[in-house]
Amino acid sequence: MRTRIGTRLVLGAGLATAVVIGGMAFAVLRSHTAQLLAERTRSADQLSETIKSATHFDMLENRRENLHRQIRAVGDLRGEGIRKVRVFNKEGRIMFSSAEEEIGTSLDIRGEACYACHAEGRPLERLGIQARARTFRAPDGTRVLGLINPIPNEPSCSTAACHAHSAKQSLLGVLDVNVSLAEVDRQISRSRMLMGLSATVAILAGGLILWLLNRSLVVKPVAALVAGTRRVGEGDLGTTIPVSGNHELGELAGAFNTMSQRLAETQRQLAQADKLASVGRLAAGVAHEINNPLTGVLSYASLLRKRLDGDKESCDDLDVIVRETVRCRGIIRGLLDFARPTPPARKPMDLNEVVRRAVSVVMTQLSLNQVDLSLDLAPQLPVVHADANQIQQVAVNLLLNAGDAINGDGGIIKLTTRAGSEGSVEMLVQDNGRGIPPEDLPRIFEPFYTTKGSHGTGLGLAVSWGIVEAHGGTLEVHSGPGQGTCFTLRIPASAGSGEGTGPFPIPTTT
Repeated sequence: MRTRIGTRLVLGAGLATAVVIGGMAFAVLRSHTAQLLAERTRSADQLSETIKSATHFDMLENRRENLHRQIRAVGDLRGEGIRKVRVFNKEGRIMFSSAEEEIGTSLDIRGEACYACHAEGRPLERLGIQARARTFRAPDGTRVLGLINPIPNEPSCSTAACHAHSAKQSLLGVLDVNVSLAEVDRQISRSRMLMGLSATVAILAGGLILWLLNRSLVVKPVAALVAGTRRVGEGDLGTTIPVSGNHELGELAGAFNTMSQRLAETQRQLAQADKLASVGRLAAGVAHEINNPLTGVLSYASLLRKRLDGDKESCDDLDVIVRETVRCRGIIRGLLDFARPTPPARKPMDLNEVVRRAVSVVMTQLSLNQVDLSLDLAPQLPVVHADANQIQQVAVNLLLNAGDAINGDGGIIKLTTRAGSEGSVEMLVQDNGRGIPPEDLPRIFEPFYTTKGSHGTGLGLAVSWGIVEAHGGTLEVHSGPGQGTCFTLRIPASAGSGEGTGPFPIPTTT
């Protein structure tokens, strides 16, 4: 049977709490018991000293009746918890007692009332209050505290005419006072009950708090993680789970969201790569089959154009055939470049020089469209190990696309070069044209997808992206309707870093 992690945490924390609270309750109860017993022992000692003082002269003058009467009077105070008072001599013979049936009997000196004094084989003259106290069970089951109080020999006793004692005798007898511990036991029972109730309430309250915390901090986040994982496993890679709390489970939720986003991006990249691969295979086959017939059409149309040089109407028709055939050949060449890109011939190159050559190629067309071109080339750029011709092709495509976006409205194109992060170099092509709608941004790098209508083939950006990917770089676009467009080409400067950013990296579009 599977046990939830939250249940295990609650049970473990509850058990630890119960052990801690139980240990504390036991220590407090034990301390309270010892305190009550010590207080009762002090009371019994005070009572013993009071009896000794009250009977001192009766003992000194040997007034036995008065002694019997006082001891019986004190022994009759059962309402005050006094169970028995007696006096026995050093041999253990009971001389006076509130229980008259005991008078004249002897105690075993190894019994609990005498053992403390005779443990060493001889009476001890001085014992602490705790050493003179003992607890035992009465026949009725009640606990009783017994306290012995030695009666020392005094000069007045050893010199008295009535019953002289030897001056060498240090101890004449012992006063034994027995008091009931019933009230103490009742207080201890109440304390135990209250302590147990308090501990139970504390454990239940702690368990409730732990359960609530577990529900909010563990169960719900874990359930969300499990549900999110299942959705991702079913193919919903757009799944995200709420990040709640600044703790490990919150970090796990954040890592899960990052993972799902990367999986979705990877899936999109794989789909794009598969699409590009399929289109590339189709394009290669189509281009190969069409290229030869187009060459024949172009050759024969050019020959007919020369033969019919005097027939203006026929020449105009043949010019259309030649022009459109050349256009078709350009499309096929683009297809071949896309389907079978040439591996870059990497050599050290100056990006600024490549940009100048690209500008010289497109400057005439941009001027005809009344487009102003502004260059901001950073001096002392790092040397780039790349194929200069391919990078120039990318720059030309980006500049022509920017000119088409302005569409002869007299706009401005700004081309910037700069040093990028981690040893890379960047080229930015920014225009103030009409911009790209948000719904078109994710598809602008797809082959044959164009926003120019019949004026474009949809291969320029796809080929450019392939070139940049082969150099281990990235191609990013930032655009919005009416806000213009900015393409950022970023390629590594060092020769060893141009191995690609991963399988089929897709340019960033925002």
